[in-house]
Amino acid sequence: MPRAWPVARTMVTAVNGTTVAGLLVALVSRARVRRGRDGVLIAEGWRYRMPPATCFTVGSVIVTRRTAQWLLDDARAALFAHESRHASQYAVLGPLFWPAYWLACGWSYALTGSHGARNPFERHAGLAAGGYRELPLRPWAARLFTASAATGSPHPPAGTPSAD
Repeated sequence: MPRAWPVARTMVTAVNGTTVAGLLVALVSRARVRRGRDGVLIAEGWRYRMPPATCFTVGSVIVTRRTAQWLLDDARAALFAHESRHASQYAVLGPLFWPAYWLACGWSYALTGSHGARNPFERHAGLAAGGYRELPLRPWAARLFTASAATGSPHPPAGTPSAD
C-alpha cells in the first residue's frame, strides 16, 4: 500500500465524520482507544454482545473485544488488513457506507443465509481474513442465476464460477 493512502484515508474519514462516529462508539462502550498502524485507531475492550464479531470497523476505528496488542500481533495481520480495508471503504463512501453495507448484508443473507458470504464489502476486504466462508447460493438463487446464464447474460453474478 503506498504510504500516502493511509494518511489520506485517515484525513478523509476524519472529515466525513465516520471516525468521529467510531470514537463515539468507543466512548459509549468505554473501550480504550489506542494508536494502531497506518493511521487506524483501535478501540479495545468492546463489552457488548452485538455485533458478535471479534472486531468491527467504524471510520478509521477498529473496535475489538480483545486488546490492541492482540490485534496488532503478526499472527492476525490478515484480520488487521481486512478491517483496514473497511476503513478505506468508509473513506470512499463516508456515512453512505452504513446503508450500503446493510443492504449488502441483506442481499448476501437472501442469497446464502449469511450476512457476509456474498456481501461485496466483505468480499473486497477478504472473506477468509474476516472470518467468513464462501457459501453456496440458496437453491432459488442458484436456479435464478443459472437461468440468467442460460438466456445469454454476458456477466455471471459476482462470486459464481466461470464456465472456463
